[in-house]
Amino acid sequence: QMDKIFKARREMAENGDAIDWGLAEAMAYGSLLLEGNHVRITGQDVQRGTFSHRHAVVKDQRTEEEFIPLNHLATSLDPSAPMEELARPDTQAGFTCRNSILSEFGVLGFELGYSLENPNCLIIWEAQFGDFVNGAQIMIDQFISAGEDKWLRQSGLVMLLPHGYDGQGAEHSSCRIERFLQQVDEDPHYIPRLAKDDRRQIQKCNMQIVNVTTPANFFHCLRRQTHRDFRKPLIVASPKNLLRNKRCVSSLEEMGPGTEFLRVIDDHDPAVVNNPESVDTLVFCSGQIYYELLAEREKRGKNNVALVRLEQIAPFAFDRVAENCARFPNAEVVWAQQEPKNMGAYYYCTQRIMTATREINKDEKRPRYVGRAVSAAPATGMGKIHTMEYNMIMNGVYGEAEMGD
Repeated sequence: QMDKIFKARREMAENGDAIDWGLAEAMAYGSLLLEGNHVRITGQDVQRGTFSHRHAVVKDQRTEEEFIPLNHLATSLDPSAPMEELARPDTQAGFTCRNSILSEFGVLGFELGYSLENPNCLIIWEAQFGDFVNGAQIMIDQFISAGEDKWLRQSGLVMLLPHGYDGQGAEHSSCRIERFLQQVDEDPHYIPRLAKDDRRQIQKCNMQIVNVTTPANFFHCLRRQTHRDFRKPLIVASPKNLLRNKRCVSSLEEMGPGTEFLRVIDDHDPAVVNNPESVDTLVFCSGQIYYELLAEREKRGKNNVALVRLEQIAPFAFDRVAENCARFPNAEVVWAQQEPKNMGAYYYCTQRIMTATREINKDEKRPRYVGRAVSAAPATGMGKIHTMEYNMIMNGVYGEAEMGD
């Protein structure tokens, strides 16, 4: 099985296309290691990955010997050498991948301390499921969210929180992204400078929250975390079923020279973008739901609906949102999400979409909500209700399905 997985990855890399999430993640780590940056990831099932996508540590079933491919990229590896030495040709920094004890509070706290002591490292903590992050809520509230404001200490800690509604119930669906968004210290009624060469928006914000939809964008997201000359915590609502979604792939070109992280990904369907006057619905969304909406649009042939992805939810891309609203002047603006109305990014994004369109376009747009109804629990545990809710979301965007759809 492992031989099959690694052969497939080699073919992806050599062909330069159809690169999946697991390979893009490994490429981000590998490139940073070769540049002399130590990479460290811990969590309850990180060596294999909860959803068997990573396989960062391979074990011999007979001898229990471990092999870490990312520590064999160069002939020389010295985890303790200065960065000047690690940047030399054919030299790499060390990659650490450790399965942790079952304590989100303890392990996240340790990794936060590690990130403060060694800001040149890419330090990652991954929850087994995003839902389990609530076991570390004290660390988030007291230190990660407010640490820089209280003590002027910057941390570049990354939290990978698997998130997505697949009918797995209330304890295996949501990383409670709304809790993180509520703690972001960004004024929803103020638009900062957003020129590319004069953008300090993230520097003035306490943390970043992303829900990316392509392997290439995840690759760039991890690399920019280390390449910046400042540090901010990064919260990633990471995927589950997208890890094997055949459409969730990237090309090598999308990770090559001249490419970068995209805060927003526009609709690229020629049938939609070449006829902007005919688009009557502009849907903003984030994460896994994009692929569900895309498949449903193709199924129903709805070329009057544009789908735009907010890859970075916070800090908010005021400029790019306003640009898309201006691009489709006749469209009703919709916010679509998988989460219940009192959760997810709806309330965070609504005020900011209104501010962006009012202040930049001089034409305020209030997004119509499409998603699950308000709920005390993040998700249902009943498969039939999950499917019913899914269909309601699709119909909320595209209208009631016609016979034959």
